Formats: sequence, C-alpha cells, structure tokens
Amino acid sequence: MSEPIQSPSDGDVTQLLHQLADGETAALDDLLPLVYSELRRIAHGQRKRGRRTPTLVTTELVHEAYLRFAKKDRQVYKHREHFYAVAALAMKQILLDEAKSRLSQKRGGEVEAETLDPNQVRIDQQAELMVALDRSLEKLGKLKWRVRRVAEYRYFGGLTEEETACAVGVDVRTVRRDWAKARAWLTIDLGFDGRGPAGAGQGAPADPLAEPARLELT
Repeated sequence: MSEPIQSPSDGDVTQLLHQLADGETAALDDLLPLVYSELRRIAHGQRKRGRRTPTLVTTELVHEAYLRFAKKDRQVYKHREHFYAVAALAMKQILLDEAKSRLSQKRGGEVEAETLDPNQVRIDQQAELMVALDRSLEKLGKLKWRVRRVAEYRYFGGLTEEETACAVGVDVRTVRRDWAKARAWLTIDLGFDGRGPAGAGQGAPADPLAEPARLELT
C-alpha cells in the first residue's frame, strides 16, 4: 500500500484534518492556505479536462469547492491525499453541474442551435461527452466501486498514481491495473472506435482518455 507523500507542512495539515473530524469547522479556514497551491493544480487540471468558461476560472473553482466543504457539518479525512481526492471529486461535480445546466438550457430552447458558431457546437459536444463519461463511470461503480474511484481520481482529479494509491488504500500496481480496466470499460461502453464516441458529432475527441487535455469545453 502506498504511503502518504510527506512535505514540510504535513504535520500541520494532519492536525487540522483531525480537528475537522472532531467537528471543529473553523479549522478549514486554517487549512486552506496550506493546501491552496495543490488545490489550484487540481482545479487547473479539472478545467483542462472539463469545462473552461470565462466565469469560472481556476481560482473560482477552488473557492466554490471550498464553500462546499464549509457546508459540511462533519468532515473526516484520513490524510492529505484523501482530502485532495475529495476536493477533486467536488470540483468535478461543479463542472459536471455546469455541463448539465448547459445541455438543459439547450433542450429547453434557451440556446438557439441555428445561431451557434462552430466553437459553441464544440462546447455542446464536450458537455455531452463529460456527462456521458460520468454516467458510464456511475454504471461501472455499481460493478467495481474501486475501479470507478481510480478513474475519477486519475482522470478528473489529475492525481498521480501514488496519490491515487494512497487515497484509495492500495498499491501503485493495483492503481495501474484498475486504470487499465476503467479505460477498457469506457472504450466499450461509450463506443470509442477511433472516430469518437458513438453518437458524438464531428469534432469530438476520438478517445478523450488517451488525450485528456483535449476534453475541453471552451
């Protein structure tokens, strides 16, 4: 099993995480400055793989995730990698909610298809792809919960193999096997065939898992 990655502030972070577990919600304010740079790295990766909009920059994504943490009454994190993993999932959900909102507006007629330029069409395609990926991973999770988590941490969260191993509680080799299984599942379930997911329009990435940086919605 992989061990948590150490850093000079590890002791302070661990202490604050224990305080959060004890119900001391004020500890979150002290924790944020210690983990802010890492959260920005995760948020930046999320925006590259998810939806990048003029109104939701990296800093705002971090702050929105922080607000979601602040609303929780009791928060239990085993270590800093576990905290980063939970943060990554929170950011993913924020971006996923935006993608769903855009698609809902489109279906409701709030976005006129005939007025969309090619960039807007691509944004819609990427929103559809992000929602499809999430739904596929949800189905995978009912069969293999850990494999789903590994895929979410590695792809959406941008966590390293070592960070993912620590967050899930397995060794790095298991993470690599699970990631390969997740890729195989998504390839079949979403119909990646070299031309893009089944049902996706022209311009959709042929395999977004092979080139995660291409999964951008703007």
